[in-house]
Amino acid sequence: MNNAVSGFSKLSKDDKIHWIANEYFATPNEAIATLKQYWNSNEKLQQLHDEFIENTITNFYLPMGIAPNFLVNGKYYSIPMVIEESSVVAAAAKSAKFWSTRGGFKTTVVSSEKIGQVHFIYKGALEKLETFFTELQPKLVSATDSITKNMQKRGGGILNIELRNKTNALANYFQLHVTFETKDSMGANFINSCLEQLAKTLKEEARNYDAFTQEEKDLQVVMSILSNYVPNCIVRAEVSCKVEDLAEKKIDSPQEFAEKFVQAVNIAEIEPFRAVTHNKGIMNGVDSVVLATGNDFRAVEAGVHAYASRSGKYSSLSHAKIENGIFTFWMELPLALGTVGGLTSLHPLVKMALEILGKPSAHELMQLVAVTGLAQNFAALRSLTTTGIQEGHMKMHLNNILNQYQATKEERMAIAKHFENNTVSHSSVVALIENLRNRY
Repeated sequence: MNNAVSGFSKLSKDDKIHWIANEYFATPNEAIATLKQYWNSNEKLQQLHDEFIENTITNFYLPMGIAPNFLVNGKYYSIPMVIEESSVVAAAAKSAKFWSTRGGFKTTVVSSEKIGQVHFIYKGALEKLETFFTELQPKLVSATDSITKNMQKRGGGILNIELRNKTNALANYFQLHVTFETKDSMGANFINSCLEQLAKTLKEEARNYDAFTQEEKDLQVVMSILSNYVPNCIVRAEVSCKVEDLAEKKIDSPQEFAEKFVQAVNIAEIEPFRAVTHNKGIMNGVDSVVLATGNDFRAVEAGVHAYASRSGKYSSLSHAKIENGIFTFWMELPLALGTVGGLTSLHPLVKMALEILGKPSAHELMQLVAVTGLAQNFAALRSLTTTGIQEGHMKMHLNNILNQYQATKEERMAIAKHFENNTVSHSSVVALIENLRNRY
């Protein structure tokens, strides 16, 4: 039928579900049962989930796993990861164990500056606007005192307010470019509240500025919003060891492996088609921890990929080198994260994830997210430059295929034994299942 619906948001949860089931499914009762089986039996907890977003009909589950043995700055961590893709958690854990015997991960928060902007249109003399802004700056800061008071107590607040002339790109376009320190909160609501107050003060003061003409007094604020591009909110993560210490079961020649690994990274640095997939692998690790800790992975993704393009060409986020017999693999990432506010105090599993991580500060979480991304990247490049990516990935994917075909315990045992020495592919698994079932 696929008809339009009026007043959907005002329907009860049950009525929403019944409308969806009857509108889109041939067997509505089955659809209703499927949706309701994912409801939490704890009514209070279900209500909490219902109120996270609008028009809730059910819960969408993703697996939460643990990658242990991350040695970061001399301290061991078990890192919670929320992701649906096979082999990601296993790969991160494998890399963590590998580097735990080779000095572990070293991390540093380079800077933690956030950015927001008031975008406005001004039609008038530039010199007058610049003079007006110089006089206005103290009033802009004082106008936000009530908003920034608590943040200032924690060592945060507004760092700087700058007038930026963007008229070379768009006629009459200017910005108030504002930098912030938000300590352990991601700070989106705080930043946006500050920006809206700054915009209000800008408009009011412009109307009363005697040196402006009427047209200049009527400057137009287009919007006030934080930026998810945070090139000055940077964390660095790295691993290094002697080249000969890279030796392990599948690395017979450490020198050859190291050189091939560096070349693989070099290719991602200059070839965008490879860089996108290379960086996607990093984000497998990054996003899974961002999700587990209740942070905004869409904001992180947008900012990270903008950062990867900051030279004007999309490139690798990670880098590698061999120098004086030392292999070094490192990465710098822009990460605006929080450990207070948002879902961090609401979602029970987010609270558990943060507890597992030792109740980290925002700076500490930045470091743990970065090492997970670097570990994931190392695992992918190690596979690509040795056995190939599919061997390990398809063995992990095998379980998904067996679940899809509802394999029995006996079938699983026989299939696992067969693929100990054979390459896993979807078609070969299906053929083996059919062969086993045709025997009986």
